[in-house]
Amino acid sequence: MNATIKDVARAAKVSIATVSRILNNQPGYSLKTKQRVLKAIKTLNYQPNAVARGLINKKTRTLGILVPNVSSMFSSLLLKGVEDAAYTRGYSVIMCHTANSGVRTMDYLHVLKEKRVDGLLFTSEVLKDAYYDEIRRMGVPLVLLATQSLNDSIPYVKVDDRMAAYHAVRYLIAKGHTKIGMISGNKEDRIAGQPRIDGFIQALKDHNLSFNQKQIVYGPSFSFDDGKRLLLDLLSKNRGLTAIFAASDFLAVGALSAAYSSGLRVPDDLSIIGYDNLEIAKMSLPPLTTVGQPLFQIGSVGGMMLIDIIEDKGNVEGRILPHQIIERQTVSERSKALTEKNYDKQ
Repeated sequence: MNATIKDVARAAKVSIATVSRILNNQPGYSLKTKQRVLKAIKTLNYQPNAVARGLINKKTRTLGILVPNVSSMFSSLLLKGVEDAAYTRGYSVIMCHTANSGVRTMDYLHVLKEKRVDGLLFTSEVLKDAYYDEIRRMGVPLVLLATQSLNDSIPYVKVDDRMAAYHAVRYLIAKGHTKIGMISGNKEDRIAGQPRIDGFIQALKDHNLSFNQKQIVYGPSFSFDDGKRLLLDLLSKNRGLTAIFAASDFLAVGALSAAYSSGLRVPDDLSIIGYDNLEIAKMSLPPLTTVGQPLFQIGSVGGMMLIDIIEDKGNVEGRILPHQIIERQTVSERSKALTEKNYDKQ
């Protein structure tokens, strides 16, 4: 049977209140008393109940994180970063998988309220008004990871999606490509959709390259299947494309698969650059050149920011972390790229 705080108090010959003060670093006891209580805790292998302690000091040292239906490769890196920060600061983490469901998200917010979490992290999707209203009713601080609120001043950690997409296209242009297409996710996505589209278009315009809407195809998501389906659609609409910017690594690897099935060699016939730098980018054949998001660091920095807010350690503001181009083997110099050729949709 597990030892209780009463057992500790009895063994140390002090009151339960004294044990509680020592556990919560509150004053009102001598060093000798503290040593006696700590010895009793060790002897009895007493594990303080986090919820019970929270009732005393109004803190459970627990963070809640809401993760939508994103790839496990994406979310696992964010989670590792959050857990690393939490562990370093003496906190634990409760992860809730919302599956992009509004009902499920609201249900989990109610669960996290019952668990008395000290703060929340919300990742990778748009923070709807209903979610934010409920979080405000909970009265706990919130930090956004890999997303941003366009309506409210909420601390966030992410990369600049528009600029990252811009740099991806600029990289292709520097390699000599002038006929470039884009495979996008959902253009209605204000976080990862439209900003990356805007970056793509701006890079073409800034380098005096022509643009028309046929150069972009859109998927309902950022998935492998969307990338596989959309590549040939894009090529059929644009004669002579030599390079593709895909708005996620899964879209890019899907495009690689479609290219292989169609007899197109990457990068000799067609260059492809992705976005995210997930593990799948290293595993693809050939290995994928991509825009790297520092996902572990986003999680770690966001976790630290949230704990700083909880512990009232000064003003915390949103942060943009740097991205980088990760060069592998799917982008070639224009001299090796596809010459004028018409691809029929298959």
